[in-house]
Amino acid sequence: MISYFEATLAKISVHRVGNKALNEFYSLSDNTLQIEDETLRRLLMQYFLSPFEKSFELFRFTHSSDDLNLNELFHFSSQIFEDLASFHELSGQITKHLFNISNHPKIKSGELYIATFKDIQLEGELVDAIGIFKSETKESYLKVNPEEGGFAISYEEEAINITKLDKGCLIFNTEKDEGFKVIVIDQTNRTDAAYWKDEFLQLKIRNDNFNKTNTTLGVCKEFITNKLDDEFDISKADKIDLLNKSMKYFKEKDSFDIDEFSEEVIGNPKAIESFKNYSKEYNEEFDAGLDQPFDISSAAVKKQAKIFKSILKLDKNFHIYIHGNKELIEKGFDDDKAMNYYKVYFKEEQ
Repeated sequence: MISYFEATLAKISVHRVGNKALNEFYSLSDNTLQIEDETLRRLLMQYFLSPFEKSFELFRFTHSSDDLNLNELFHFSSQIFEDLASFHELSGQITKHLFNISNHPKIKSGELYIATFKDIQLEGELVDAIGIFKSETKESYLKVNPEEGGFAISYEEEAINITKLDKGCLIFNTEKDEGFKVIVIDQTNRTDAAYWKDEFLQLKIRNDNFNKTNTTLGVCKEFITNKLDDEFDISKADKIDLLNKSMKYFKEKDSFDIDEFSEEVIGNPKAIESFKNYSKEYNEEFDAGLDQPFDISSAAVKKQAKIFKSILKLDKNFHIYIHGNKELIEKGFDDDKAMNYYKVYFKEEQ
């Protein structure tokens, strides 16, 4: 999603935020952090930005009132982008806001890093960004030092592993009217994920092509694997065939159209009506934007392909992988042994 080959770290402030529910406090630094060592600057860039290189989901700021200015992070980010001189003061306001919503006993205290970056490449364009990162997990490290006649081993307590960023987000200075473009990561538990993304940042998935493709594939998978059984008598082999056809459609087509997809993949008129009703209900509930054609994202297809299973599991003895023609597998029932069976046709072993 991003590349930071041309990026520079412009400003950084470090504060500490505790858990309000546990009567902990926050601590604000007096000034921005001055970094003279280029090696340290490079390591910080790697720590902050490398986790986002494979992140494809774009979010935007939102608010329940539909007034974006009531979203604290949108408000603070807008001010920083407009007046960089206000950065350090506003980084303190961001820290206070995080502290005020840290009211669950499982939320960990930690350091909060707030930084500004120039020229991060996002979707092929160079964009300035604000980064907010929280480190919570500390680790011990062994250190080996040469000494006369051999080596000595010591350890460092509670050091930060720069390959494991706990929480972070990047706010890009583009599409402000729509709530900016935002990428977020959270490597911790669900409680933390809810408070970081939903309460602190207040984010909503953007209806771009990646998210539309990803969501539509998810809707198709859910409908085929779980909803078809409610109305139709369908075998597992037939479900796998529909999943394979769905993935084939998304891999071969440039754009998605629900009418075309329904005719080419689902086929059965009653099942088509059921699928369209299911998609409509999902679209109305989540405002997913699936009712209009959109360009298919190959990155989203690649991501979903990993969880589109084409495996037919038979007791604990056999797994049959169905990748192609469903007509070459035939199900039956053996009266003598009172067991199901599958007959598989093939030309040659490979």
